[in-house]
Amino acid sequence: MEFGIFENQLSHLNPPFTRILGFRRSPDVILRMEMERSMSLFQMMVNEGLVPSAEEEMKRRNAIDKLKKIVVEWVKTVTYQRGLPKKYLKFASGTILTYGSYGLGVYNSESDIDALCVGPYFATIAEDFFIVLHNMLASRPEVSEIHCVKDAKVPLMRFKFDGISIDLPYARLKVISIPENVDVFNPFFLKNIDDTTWKSLSGVRANRSILHLVPNIEIFQAVLRCIKFWAKRRGVYGNLLGFFGGIHLAVLSAFICQRHPSASLSALILLFFKTFGLWPWPTPVILQETIARPFIPADKVSWMPIQLPCSPYEFCHSNITRSTFYKIRTEFLRGHMLTKDMLRPDFDWNILFEPFPYARRYGLFVKIFLSACDKDELGDWVGWIKSRFRSLLVKLEELLGFCDPNPTEYVDTDASEPNVILYWGLPTNRRDLIDADLVEEYFLKSIDNGYQGSTGKMKLSIVKANQLPKKAQFAFERKNTKPCWRVVDDNRKKTNPQSKYKPHCADKYLPTNDSPEYPSAGG
Repeated sequence: MEFGIFENQLSHLNPPFTRILGFRRSPDVILRMEMERSMSLFQMMVNEGLVPSAEEEMKRRNAIDKLKKIVVEWVKTVTYQRGLPKKYLKFASGTILTYGSYGLGVYNSESDIDALCVGPYFATIAEDFFIVLHNMLASRPEVSEIHCVKDAKVPLMRFKFDGISIDLPYARLKVISIPENVDVFNPFFLKNIDDTTWKSLSGVRANRSILHLVPNIEIFQAVLRCIKFWAKRRGVYGNLLGFFGGIHLAVLSAFICQRHPSASLSALILLFFKTFGLWPWPTPVILQETIARPFIPADKVSWMPIQLPCSPYEFCHSNITRSTFYKIRTEFLRGHMLTKDMLRPDFDWNILFEPFPYARRYGLFVKIFLSACDKDELGDWVGWIKSRFRSLLVKLEELLGFCDPNPTEYVDTDASEPNVILYWGLPTNRRDLIDADLVEEYFLKSIDNGYQGSTGKMKLSIVKANQLPKKAQFAFERKNTKPCWRVVDDNRKKTNPQSKYKPHCADKYLPTNDSPEYPSAGG
């Protein structure tokens, strides 16, 4: 492969690269170094299990195909039960549309699938979706752990299909027959739909808009994989906890790819942190500048507004608070400082992705202990509590000025009931300003209204860093730790058997030499 570039293109390299090298080197040497950075980053993605194997891809594709057949059968059943004309039986149909990490092509072996069930006008959500389809799924041998989440902003069913976790909301269109790959931008299908359907469709519409707007889908996917991994490692991933959700990171990654269409993978990561580390928040991030910005009242302006790239062009739902904004901004700047000198000989990607050291950073934590009678009830209870976490976070900010909600969940194996424990970092010198019992009483009032499931238990307490379980103290500091006490562990190191070999698609992540504006990792 030829790595040379024209001599005059060196003028596009920013000064930091000259300082890194210490003296003028030939363009092909610089390009080779950048290529090595991109290749080592891609290799790290493979080693960490961020790139699914062919078997994993086939497993998920088969699950979606089976689910589509079940949905078509379900629509036929509802058609018959409704006593509709026989000709409807021939034409009536439904389908499954994927979105989220799977829809964007950035899932891994442990990712769930966000799948939207789309049905005709006569199939209702209350009776036909949550009862008829639920019973059909529950009777299938491939389906396990199924339960309905009816009180969410987007009502859905949650279950495992062949061991793969699936979230399944419902959209009802005012037609009889739903094409298998229905155009969710076609006004014909969007006419007179209800609010629940509109919210359910937004994820699919956003995904497809993003993929349409980025210049190179595969490079965008690589960037997003890296950024999501970084966000999880550094504790800034989790919309319910006041951090970024998947859609926020997808739009930010697409924004960088869109503005630097010929940059390499390593250059795009550098540009990502430089751009958003120095971004003049709350100036919104918008993929389509020609689209008018939605009006937001002054008292509801988000700390970090990010606009959805599809009509009605609203801003992504955000729970970011003063504390989480500070944490995110700090991590952006840390990423910028670490990557701006990426052509240094001793540069190491692992430093960028080091787990956030909660036990070393904070001397005080609020411990949130949640429990229920069984695992199903615990899942519903934890989901409800999480949906109200923002009020607890804001209250802690009022009392202490700052709170860092660690997204990692733990379990006390010695407790008699199924449980989940979270530890949120607090300022060490503010212990006397907080009464855990009063905060717990306040939070219980905020979660008492609207929950329809079996109420579990919740207990708040304040603990010092040296009172944390030993394994929790070091959970974010050991990359290879695989503790049985952790419920959700996105930081485990996963080894792919193919990691020793260069994947055939790796060339797509190498720098190009045909861009007059971005010949290498300048920025």
